[in-house]
Amino acid sequence: MRWVLIGASTIAAQYMIPALRAHGGEIITVVSSSSERGADFAVKHGIPRPGTDVQEAVSDADVDAVYISTTNEKHLPQALAAIAAGKHVLCEKPLAMSVADAASMVRAAEQKGVVFATNHHLRCSGSHRAVRQLVRDGRIGRVLSLRLHHAVHLPANLQGWRINSPAEGGGVIPDITVHDADVARFLLDEDPKSVVAQMTSSGLGQGVEDSAMSVWTMPSGTMVMSHESFTHPFAGSGLEVHGTEGSIFARNVMTQNPIGEIELVTAAGRERVGYEPYDLYGEAVRCFHEAAAGRGEPAATGWDGVKSLAVALAVREAAATGARVDVHYGDVK
Repeated sequence: MRWVLIGASTIAAQYMIPALRAHGGEIITVVSSSSERGADFAVKHGIPRPGTDVQEAVSDADVDAVYISTTNEKHLPQALAAIAAGKHVLCEKPLAMSVADAASMVRAAEQKGVVFATNHHLRCSGSHRAVRQLVRDGRIGRVLSLRLHHAVHLPANLQGWRINSPAEGGGVIPDITVHDADVARFLLDEDPKSVVAQMTSSGLGQGVEDSAMSVWTMPSGTMVMSHESFTHPFAGSGLEVHGTEGSIFARNVMTQNPIGEIELVTAAGRERVGYEPYDLYGEAVRCFHEAAAGRGEPAATGWDGVKSLAVALAVREAAATGARVDVHYGDVK
């Protein structure tokens, strides 16, 4: 598969370029709003053509697919341009600045007959898939609660717009809560109905929140608690799933790397649970290639991205108003 990268980003450099190439992908062009940055990025990563014109890049007949990793407010026009040109699209989260915009991207792809996927990497990890299987197999009985701990320290090289630009989609809620929403949906196979939340700026946020806590109501009655932050250097990350017959403790698994430990605790004792430590982004690319070839769906569909965005936006509204907020999915599938 031949690719255009829209965005000379850190995630593209560290994770996606190796993943694309590991699965036979050829990167033809990188598009950046800065010609200098794009040129430097192309040289460093061996990409033949840098450019600044999205329309020109996606109109290339040699291109099969587009990966978008720009700031959040740019996703909509860039995705629509790629879709109109008949290209498959893998887009970073959050998909857009509103649920309506995100849904319009997915519908456009459906009408054009191209694959549109959300790059929710956590559901591609062996650890999260192992936890999901334990839940599905009934190893902990009926699920009572899920706790998501995703309070970390945002590295200096990633701060920038994420901590100071509402217009570009900054803040911990669009950056991390959207991930945790997808994790909850993936593990529990249900969509949050309503949320209560708090948010604050605890040291990094300038005009945007850098920490948030929320509690979500699920259709089954399962309670979900979620904590995200950019300001917790020593907190660690993880998730816990508690049921009537046992509990699952997954430590240090809310990460881009295939690390962490899983422990199942039941009346029989404590059991360490193994999983395949494959590359998360490589798995996302593999699934994307399969979907583009007509064999199944991507790991996270466009509609998955729309739903995770809807939850994150409800969390932000609930935190801003102090009220319980229903999650509005619109006419999402």
